[in-house]
Parts: sequence; C-alpha cells; structure tokens
Amino acid sequence: MPTRVKICGITRWEDADLAVELGAAALGFNFYPPSPRYIEPMTAQAIVFKLPPLVLPVGIFADETDGESVGKRAREALVKAVQLHGPQLPPLDGAIAGFTLIRAVAVDLGFRPEMLLELHGDAFLLDNFNPELKGGTGKAFNWRVARDAHRFGTIVLAGGLTPENVGQAIREVRPFAVDVASGVESAPGRKDSEKMRAFFAAVAEADRAHDN
Repeated sequence: MPTRVKICGITRWEDADLAVELGAAALGFNFYPPSPRYIEPMTAQAIVFKLPPLVLPVGIFADETDGESVGKRAREALVKAVQLHGPQLPPLDGAIAGFTLIRAVAVDLGFRPEMLLELHGDAFLLDNFNPELKGGTGKAFNWRVARDAHRFGTIVLAGGLTPENVGQAIREVRPFAVDVASGVESAPGRKDSEKMRAFFAAVAEADRAHDN
C-alpha cells in the first residue's frame, strides 16, 4: 500500500494546487492563532472549495476546550477532518463528532505503541514531544520508538520530516501516511516547489524499495 502524504500548513492556493498535482491525500489548515502558519477559516474555505473531492482537508486545532467553537470553525472552513493537539482537548462528541478525528500524540521516552488503544481517534498523528510547542514541532523523534505503532491504529508520522529523511522514517515506522510542513517550505506557510517534488519522490522511492 503506498504511503499517503499530508501537506500541512497550507496558506496559499498555489501551494495547495501543487500538492494535489503531486498526489497529496490530505492538506492541513492551521487554525491555531499563535502559529506562523495560521489561516483564517474563511480564507481556508476559499482554498478547500477548489480541492478535488478525494483530497481530505484537515483543520488543525491546538489546546482547545470548546467543542462548539472547534466545530463552528471547521464547518466554516469546509474541512472534513479535525486534528487535535493537546494538552487540552475539547469533548470528542457533540459538535465535532461528525468529523474524521486525527488525534495528535506526542512521542517521548515513555511512549509505548499500545497506549494508542486507550485513545479515541480515527487516526493518530505521532509527533515529537515539546512542552512549549503546539500544533506541530518541526523536530524529528526516535522513530524506532514508534516502530510497532501501526499495529494499534492508523498512523500519520510527523515531526521534522524532510526530503532527505522521510525515506528512512517510512522504512522504520511503515506509517499509513506522513505529514510535512516546515520540511518543504521556503518560509513558514510558503511551500517550496522543489522541496515538495523531492519529498514526494522520496516517499515513492521508499515505497518501491519496500515492495521489492
């Protein structure tokens, strides 16, 4: 099965358009205001409205407690999935129950893959643990810690992925999908076309190597 690619931190249509052309399965829109990749829900809506129907638009929320507010912004932006980063989380029922739920999990030295069985989510985004950063760290973690995670849920691997290291990450973790933002950027929220192409090529090469 080919590894899916989620391009996160989309703020411009031209970046979304290229990601779709290259084969992205999902695009992430960051609704955490302190983030340098923050996008207003209505601005995101204009991009999402033009996406092909089989590309999943994902709204990223961090440290939220109000499920009604999360649901309202997600519906306004027309996203189909919500990605929740802690430490605080809104109720997982009610206003956000109708969305695909991607649960961000910070991987630290105490992480055990079987811990995912205790969490609720349609998929789990594994990212590096940093108590100061929310909504994505941009730093890699020891992928060997997550080697068996795919046995316990649908895994989206994040954290410091680049065209240079994503192949190794895929070989070690065998995730359902990989998630990248800063690793394919020229500046926060602005994607670099050459880095994007190199990233997708590296993912495809890792998949071919695995199949052989």
